[in-house]
Amino acid sequence: MNNLPPNSGHSRGRGRGTKRNDDANRGLGLQLGQTSKETCPDKPGPSTEAEKLKNIPRSTDTEAQSGEGDHRGSVRGRRLITEVVHSRPQGLITKSGTTGTKISVQTNYFKLLKRPCWTIFQYRVDFEPDIDNTRYRRGYLYEHRNSLGGYIFDGTVLFCTVQFKAKELVTKNHAGENITIKIKHVGSVEAADNQQFQVLNLILRRAMEGLKLQLVSRNYFDPMAKIKLDNYRMELWPGYLTSIRQHESDILLCAEIAHKVMRTDTLYNILSEAIRDNDDYQDAFKRQVIGMICLTDYNNKTYRIDDVDFGSTPLSKFNTKEGDISYVEYYKKRYNITIRDHKQPLVVSRPTEKNIRGGTDQLIMLVPELARATGMTDAMRANFQLMKAMSEYTRLTPDRRIERLRVLNQRLLSSKESMDVLKSWNIQLDTALVEIPARVLPPEKIVFGNQKRFLCDTRADWTAEFRQNSMYSHVDIKRWYVITPQRNLRETEEFVKMCIRAASGMKMLISEPRYDTIPDDRNGTYSQSIDNAVAKDPQIIMLVLKAPNEEKYSCIKKRTCVDRPIPSQVVTLKTIAPRKEKSSGLMSIATKVVIQMNAKLMGAPWMIELPVRGLMTVGFDVCHSSKNKNKSYGALVATMDMKSSTRYYSSVTEHMKGQELSEQMSMNMTCALKAYREHHGTLPERILFFRDGVGDGQLHQVVNTEVKFLKSQLDEIYKSAGRADGCRMAFIVVAKRINTRYFANKRNPVPGTVVDDVITLPERYDFFLVSQSVRQGTVSPTNYNVIHDNMGLSADKLQMLAYKMTHMYYNFSGTCRVPSVCQYAHKLAFLVAESINRSPSSGLENQLYFL
Repeated sequence: MNNLPPNSGHSRGRGRGTKRNDDANRGLGLQLGQTSKETCPDKPGPSTEAEKLKNIPRSTDTEAQSGEGDHRGSVRGRRLITEVVHSRPQGLITKSGTTGTKISVQTNYFKLLKRPCWTIFQYRVDFEPDIDNTRYRRGYLYEHRNSLGGYIFDGTVLFCTVQFKAKELVTKNHAGENITIKIKHVGSVEAADNQQFQVLNLILRRAMEGLKLQLVSRNYFDPMAKIKLDNYRMELWPGYLTSIRQHESDILLCAEIAHKVMRTDTLYNILSEAIRDNDDYQDAFKRQVIGMICLTDYNNKTYRIDDVDFGSTPLSKFNTKEGDISYVEYYKKRYNITIRDHKQPLVVSRPTEKNIRGGTDQLIMLVPELARATGMTDAMRANFQLMKAMSEYTRLTPDRRIERLRVLNQRLLSSKESMDVLKSWNIQLDTALVEIPARVLPPEKIVFGNQKRFLCDTRADWTAEFRQNSMYSHVDIKRWYVITPQRNLRETEEFVKMCIRAASGMKMLISEPRYDTIPDDRNGTYSQSIDNAVAKDPQIIMLVLKAPNEEKYSCIKKRTCVDRPIPSQVVTLKTIAPRKEKSSGLMSIATKVVIQMNAKLMGAPWMIELPVRGLMTVGFDVCHSSKNKNKSYGALVATMDMKSSTRYYSSVTEHMKGQELSEQMSMNMTCALKAYREHHGTLPERILFFRDGVGDGQLHQVVNTEVKFLKSQLDEIYKSAGRADGCRMAFIVVAKRINTRYFANKRNPVPGTVVDDVITLPERYDFFLVSQSVRQGTVSPTNYNVIHDNMGLSADKLQMLAYKMTHMYYNFSGTCRVPSVCQYAHKLAFLVAESINRSPSSGLENQLYFL
């Protein structure tokens, strides 16, 4: 296997991770559509910027950024295949609800005033002899632009408004050899076709190029407006995520404000710090960079780092068509870049499966000096000052966000280059943000002990109510152990007294614990202490860590969830014994710890008023293993009818990358139904299933495989139990990572604001719901997509049930973004994937031990 630098003559391979545009190598100073000896030798470039924008598209960034959570489409080769998944249940009369106060909200959508009435012809383009490089292909085709009219070419597929059956064009390369371009008609895109949205998104991206934005990853950012955070060697680039698609009755453009974190330090900086700070710098450097995505400015691509080769340096040679050449010579000759340190090691990026399918199986070698680190490290995220500095720019209030969207609209309509592109395709964009009807659902009543009720206000937080109310149901803790380092015994005892006092205020009894003081905080010491404590049969164990430590936490959780199954509460010294100036909130921390411990012991801190009897609510989420990238864990958490029980059921199954989840999900659901039947003596009347963790392009599989398999398995169970009509179930896909935003009077909408028209999708039974209140920035709604429903409840009732379920997450006395069972499933999947890496003991399956 040859080891090559990126973009060497042999390699057609792309960087791993995010795709980059091939023809706009900003690091080389190339303008869009320009040609040079690097792109297409001795070919003249277009004469005007308008011509460039009209005729030459970017090559690989043809995938349109989604306006919703899961409909970007899938990329095959370098084309976007716009797959519209019809998941709207047959026979649905209306998906609009009626309950609540009607209001009007503004959205981050613009309307396309003119619906395209053109027919676009699609062609396949082949080159003889074959040309690997997309830039070369585009440069050669550009010579014949006058015979093509306005066109879009991504390197393989050509869209244009001129119809012809087939063409053969001839051009010459820099060596004077003939290149034949064969253009074959393969179809057409009518205005009514879904594929027109692929073309519309491509046209929009061409128009965006007229704003002098830079393509980074899949989206455009403004380097001229970058915000420098010099203290942290970081820059923030403001930019836009855009998507055009058919909504209920109009074609709408969704535009969202984004920020790209651009680190200014290179891998060479990280290497220098590793050499300076560590005896074994090689191991330290590997730990820091393996798994990282890095950016190479000279070709605007990203690569995932898989290894570091300390045996290679920039003076090492590799094979090309012209013979062997060193990396130093290659970069000087190809990019006019001088590598300063000739002794630095090279970092390795392995080809992806897609690279290998494309014929590239060589390792890609990168020079640390020329590779910029991207993304944020855990240390950065833990840096409060850095995150605060970033949030001043990234957490935009609704009025600032609306203003930025209007500025984008004005820039598009005032830029000559952008308008030329839009006019050439007869596209007109509205200047105003779309305003739509919405409803605010009635506030929920939170039920505490002795059936006392609290009407949840717009803050969606009832923490303060625990000062005068007892918990809905509690489990007295009479036998429990506290494991703490010897030197921290005094601080631990103080905090335990505070917990006992907090519990007393909530009418819950916590007895004095038995302490096990350990001489040191090694993993083995904690494990031994847990074994000793479990032998005494306590209800729960509290463990004190000196500081947050992932390794110790993993060791403790493996012991208490797998080897010695028992509910455990881990706290850190920083939390339970803060500095004097921060000690005022300690009683609040103690209250939260008590609430958590009660929930882990099958108590219920609070309840909601639920009108439906015999309802099992299920949440399912997936988390990828931190240890093995090919492994994932799917977690299922189910309620046992909240109207009559506070019990839960949970299970986790491991699966490999690309493995079908239907069987595991059905197996887990079968176990959940068994637990429900053991508890109630019957099967649930209805099942409300919330499915989280559905990524882009997976919706088709969920709709056509997962749900059908699950429903058939459940129907079998119900029919064998004498229920002839089978299982009554609603299956809802929950999407948090969406770009839709809406605003009420330039402010955040209040919790309970639901939108089920105009910006929803005609092929779906979906709605948007804002369930939480935020203090900073703009609140993000959650998208609910009902892909199966025979529960017999109206859209109105499903929306209200979804909102009710966001009030039941016991880790926070307030609402959360998704139904509580989804949040529990995420919490469990994350715990297993990050810390335990194996299935927990079945002895804990009825307890919320993972809180």
